[in-house]
Amino acid sequence: MSETAAIPHGLPMERDAGPFDPPRQITRLREARPVSPLVFPDGHQGWLVTGYDAVRQLLADTRFSSRQDLGIVHVPYETPGMPAATEPSPQVPGLFVAMDPPDHTRLRRKLTGAFTVRRMKQLEEHIVDITERQLDEMARLAPPVDLVKEFALPVPSLVICELLGVPYEDRENFQVNSAKFLVKDQQLDEKMAAYGAMTTYLAELVMRKRAEPGEDILSDLARHDDLTIEELTGIAFLLLLAGHETTANMLALGTFALLEHPEQLAELRAAPDLLPDAVEELMRYLSVADIFYRYATEDIELGGETIGKGSTVVVSLLAANHDPQRFDHPDTLDIRRKARGHLSFGHGIHQCLGQQLARIEMRAGFDGLLRRFPTLQLAVPADEVKLRTDMNIYGVHELPVTWTETTR
Repeated sequence: MSETAAIPHGLPMERDAGPFDPPRQITRLREARPVSPLVFPDGHQGWLVTGYDAVRQLLADTRFSSRQDLGIVHVPYETPGMPAATEPSPQVPGLFVAMDPPDHTRLRRKLTGAFTVRRMKQLEEHIVDITERQLDEMARLAPPVDLVKEFALPVPSLVICELLGVPYEDRENFQVNSAKFLVKDQQLDEKMAAYGAMTTYLAELVMRKRAEPGEDILSDLARHDDLTIEELTGIAFLLLLAGHETTANMLALGTFALLEHPEQLAELRAAPDLLPDAVEELMRYLSVADIFYRYATEDIELGGETIGKGSTVVVSLLAANHDPQRFDHPDTLDIRRKARGHLSFGHGIHQCLGQQLARIEMRAGFDGLLRRFPTLQLAVPADEVKLRTDMNIYGVHELPVTWTETTR
């Protein structure tokens, strides 16, 4: 492995290669040293993993812990107003993405029945109905409109709120607070206030579910007497946040990507049977949930490097999904590509539970949008689209679109 690659000081984040490609410095680093030292802003000597094979190996190795209470959590970018951590973060009950076995196994097992492929397929027709109704609402508006506000956010919010038994009228307040929570450089007090508002609301909701369960996932969970209210609240927070933020950003950013690749868009419109492959390719190409963290619990060999015990390891799924060692011409959007090996849902024991639900929502969303709005186009120049580079989940803040006709 080359020793000549410059060791980055802080995580390179500027999208200087375009809105859909990894930062140029990340790409250069992956080519030269896919497992690279990384100097964190607080001085910690950690690691950045960008190569596909190394990322996949790391995510499958439970010696790389997901817990945040083992050591200090080192953040790889500047966070104005947020003091550097001096001690480990306490574990949050129910937040099983930040746990290792056996705690992770115990909690995740409670949810596996809720997200089976069979159960998701049973919901498919209902999800299509929700999507079509939202497109009806959008078609009544006079363009231009913001696709994020009128389509990309409402559809997954409607679906996840219904699945979890969250009153849909409460969604707006939750979305405002989740956005504040996800901003990278948000002031700590504002971030914690947003988190507190969400968890207070959800704690009250799960207590109601325990007292009067309904036909929804939170009610099913509340029937487990061995889950505390705090654990139920943590699980609800995780599912609600993950269930609408990632899919909403995929719908909006995916539409932006297709509009910026008109030949791919035309091909997809001409051959709708390509949609399942197109969804997988868009997930690979865009990788909206990009950066993840692990903590080395011992000295571990990875990609020809020795990662020392106690190191914070940053993983870039976007870089891995654009690795030419795994995908031919990876920076090209190709809806005919068989991209099934992509890592956008992660890998190993933490692989996304809701991936089948997300796939169904994206297929329904892109199918309906492209069919109903055949003349859809950007209403502003592409370089004026405001990207969510300030957020932990990538996407667009707004996507102004227009059209000249709609169909049923």
